[in-house]
Amino acid sequence: MRTLLLFSPLRLRELELKNRVWLSPMCQYSVESQDGVPADWHLVHLGARAAGGFGLIMTEATAVLPEGRISPHDTGLWNETQQTAWARIVDFVHSQNTAIGVQLAHAGRKASTWALALRRDGTIPAAEGGWQAVGPSPVALDGLDTPQEMTREDIADTVRAFAAAASRADRAGFDVIELHAAHGYLIHQFLSPLSNFRADDYGGSFDNRAKVLIEIVEAVRKEWPAGKPLFVRFSASEWVDGGWTVEDTAELAGRVQTLGVDLIDVSSGGVVAPARLAVGPGYQVPFARQIRATAGIPTGAVGLITDPEQAERILAEGSADAVLLARAALREPSWPLRAAHALGIGRDRAPYPTQYLKGAWPRRHQREHNGMGREGSNR
Repeated sequence: MRTLLLFSPLRLRELELKNRVWLSPMCQYSVESQDGVPADWHLVHLGARAAGGFGLIMTEATAVLPEGRISPHDTGLWNETQQTAWARIVDFVHSQNTAIGVQLAHAGRKASTWALALRRDGTIPAAEGGWQAVGPSPVALDGLDTPQEMTREDIADTVRAFAAAASRADRAGFDVIELHAAHGYLIHQFLSPLSNFRADDYGGSFDNRAKVLIEIVEAVRKEWPAGKPLFVRFSASEWVDGGWTVEDTAELAGRVQTLGVDLIDVSSGGVVAPARLAVGPGYQVPFARQIRATAGIPTGAVGLITDPEQAERILAEGSADAVLLARAALREPSWPLRAAHALGIGRDRAPYPTQYLKGAWPRRHQREHNGMGREGSNR
């Protein structure tokens, strides 16, 4: 029998994940109440992927402060009302024998922008519900308003907000926390020499620019139970000369591992535009492989991973310990079930919920039965 890594369990601390195909964090811009409280859309969106066989469900970027939202329609975890709403979603995902993680984030200078569906560019004016964005330096991203430079007190408040959100995440029942240090959001803004021009001990050298992430990891790990894994998502490259590099990422990944980080979710880009991305199938996988080999820490690979054999090959060649699907998962909530069939895994070993077994992919040598039987049989 063929040994498949994609559908083998992975243990991180006290959490055993049933397989290694995970749902990547993806913004939904669907909080119509604009209060950060996840609603029915989030339950159905995340719940469908849990029923579809993913081994780990990751939430969208979830703000630790109101002003840390990318848009007014983002989710948050800065109060108990949000915690209670998330707990409902967590409970359903757990009912599908699936783990769930929350990506904690602060948008920094990319905050107060329009939700994708509104098809408007730029910063939302205060008169239309926007707010003052903040960042490590008063330098705007093209097309957005100039952020307010964060004071040391602002930085300390933000670190405390990440820790408080981690505590709420535990009370809501989440299994994993991921810190969003990628895609040009606040932590990444501090890391990058292209967006951090501070003259104090939070800017300048590599060690100084890494200081905010180090402080957040330490604060979160104090609130987050020792048995639960902690991830960090990095942009391993900014695809721009003079920017943050994969070597920088590997160096910092090794440091945060000693502080209690268990896996690096490896993406790229986002801090400046335009950037010269070499986009293609699995185009970010080499970054995950290099960080895994150099830092000796488990990695997750992302970026145009769409084919089951491709996903299995990434794991088999040692590039990553898990793959995270984004757009492919939006197109196909049950991608893992099709992947199991494509890779020759029978329905008895595939991650089907019992409610879906009647619709399981038939074995390759059998034709699907078209006769009438019990109500709901294959027709």
